[in-house]
Amino acid sequence: MSQKTFGSLAFAITFCFGLLSSPAMLHADQPVQLIFDTDLGNDVDDALAMGVIHALQSRGECELLAVTITKDHELAAPFADVINTFYGRGDIPIGVCRSDVTNGEGRFNGLAAIQDNGKDRYPHDLRSGKDAPDAVDVLRRTLAKAEDSSVVIAQVGFSTNLVNLLDSPADNTSPLTGVELVKKKVAKLSVMAGAFTQIMNNKGQPYDHKEYNVVKDIPAAQKLAKEWPTPILWSGYEIGIALRYPHESIEQDYGYVEHHPLAEAYIAYNPPPHDRPTWDLTCVLQLVRPTRDYFGLTSVGKVTVADDGLTTFEENADGRDQYFTLNDEQIARTLEALQLLSSEPPHPVH
Repeated sequence: MSQKTFGSLAFAITFCFGLLSSPAMLHADQPVQLIFDTDLGNDVDDALAMGVIHALQSRGECELLAVTITKDHELAAPFADVINTFYGRGDIPIGVCRSDVTNGEGRFNGLAAIQDNGKDRYPHDLRSGKDAPDAVDVLRRTLAKAEDSSVVIAQVGFSTNLVNLLDSPADNTSPLTGVELVKKKVAKLSVMAGAFTQIMNNKGQPYDHKEYNVVKDIPAAQKLAKEWPTPILWSGYEIGIALRYPHESIEQDYGYVEHHPLAEAYIAYNPPPHDRPTWDLTCVLQLVRPTRDYFGLTSVGKVTVADDGLTTFEENADGRDQYFTLNDEQIARTLEALQLLSSEPPHPVH
């Protein structure tokens, strides 16, 4: 080896070592500050999404600041508390709406009330949504305490709570209105709502799909699409149905405890063999890991919600919105990530 070549190699090694040993390389970025707004109990993907959040928090990648709920049943908030407590974070604030929308128990929120030999199968403190604070109060308190432009929100239910936040006036929590709080504190919102391609029906025929989270509160979805003041990433119906959670994972990956709230919720909702779409998980994954190429994003534009609940997107260089896209390579990688994160044990396992 010539002296010149050796010198170049030594410089390269020194340079690379310097990069690796620098504080910027050794210390991860600050955890993503996340609010999770959910209609927990209407479908099991909400519960699996909470598992993803807790796994990412255990890895130091995010911090779950609050859970707010748009399903108006008294056991939705307790089941959120069940999941948080299972992962060792039972003190996370939970807020509820009182909208009378989807006011049934659902297929798995009743797990919060199950007892074995006189004791809760799943320990938790919050016994009823009637005892929980209003979602807007939780949102305002959480945002008021946050650093500017530091919070991301995953909305995976109806737009009810976030629109009520926009409409909220200044109060003792903050001298800012809801719109002002959002502008100052929220960096980005991701919503599981709408559909941005035609969907195939059971006869293989394409149709314009009016998505559940939109049609259950169309006025709120319209107002959110018109007035939300920060960037929105939309995960359409077509994304979740392309990413179906493998039921084998439910049967094989959650057995590290006798009773697992996510696995039992999945089975109660629709027992295996059934591969449930991962709609709500996608928003969380993109917000916390935006640079991993799990999804593509369109150019910016504007989403509009029609009076019948149909969502449309128009590209516009001055727009606020983008929606998710997905290719075959991303499907395989993203499904593996969602499966591994959903089933990751609490730290430490209890």
